[in-house]
Amino acid sequence: MFQRTFAAQGVAIVLGALTCTCWAENAALTFDDLPLNGTLAPSMTRVGIVKDVLAILKKQRVPQVYGFVNAKRFESNRDGADALKAWVAGGQRVGSHSYSHFDLSEVTSDAFLLDVRQNEPALQLLSEGEGWRWFRYPYLHEGDTLEKRHAVRAGLRDDGYQIAQVTIDWEDYLWNSAYARCIAKDDRKSLAWLRSSYLEMASAYIDADREMARLVFGREMSHVVLLHLGAFSAAILPDLLDLLRKKSFTLVTLEEAQKDPAYQYDPDAALKNGGTLLEQGIEARRLKFPSVPAKPYKEIGALCL
Repeated sequence: MFQRTFAAQGVAIVLGALTCTCWAENAALTFDDLPLNGTLAPSMTRVGIVKDVLAILKKQRVPQVYGFVNAKRFESNRDGADALKAWVAGGQRVGSHSYSHFDLSEVTSDAFLLDVRQNEPALQLLSEGEGWRWFRYPYLHEGDTLEKRHAVRAGLRDDGYQIAQVTIDWEDYLWNSAYARCIAKDDRKSLAWLRSSYLEMASAYIDADREMARLVFGREMSHVVLLHLGAFSAAILPDLLDLLRKKSFTLVTLEEAQKDPAYQYDPDAALKNGGTLLEQGIEARRLKFPSVPAKPYKEIGALCL
């Protein structure tokens, strides 16, 4: 059972005979779907996107970031392979997002684990040591039955993986392909709307996810932010970093974020639609979700067609 505590980063609070260290201001950035999520504008390359993102991370002094790789995405694709090499050469880390981006709700646990292991040769080539043994579930689906959930978790544990959980997610992948389409058409009005709608949604979900942490754990926690590397990443990343700082976050590595004891929690629930660690906790405990604005799925999908 987690203690009910409220404090700023690094402050120890004593409640009775128990002491807890609080993590309220920490957040780690992570990127899924390397070498690329979504489509590209004609002028774009995967290598170019990676180099632009790396330059922003360096300039803004963001601690080392994990990118979660699907090796199938760059087979027979030189641009994709070179993008991953550039990512690692730029000082960032890689972890596993499975080979084929299988949905665990749609395949057996054995097929899923086989696909995870098929991803390993590429990760070994891109990494020194065992730092690549962090795993991010595709779609954040951890099993639509308890049998699947337990079997995959056991397999990952036996293979030496740590689960790279997520606590802040606003489905930022939605904006990537739309941005590529609007850049290709030089549609300035639509590009401006993409930026404003992205930041509005990010802000709302960051606030809601912090509230969910208080609901599930009774306190603030150290967060892990889910982003998707794609056409919009370099254009929006500086604004997103500004937003995170305005919300008083200190950026840390994934390893540092997941030192928070909250990440020892397993909701142990069969959920077809999965979700972040916090969303799973809300579902498992039958709590009420905080209110958030509707995501603009239709508007984004119809933009710049």
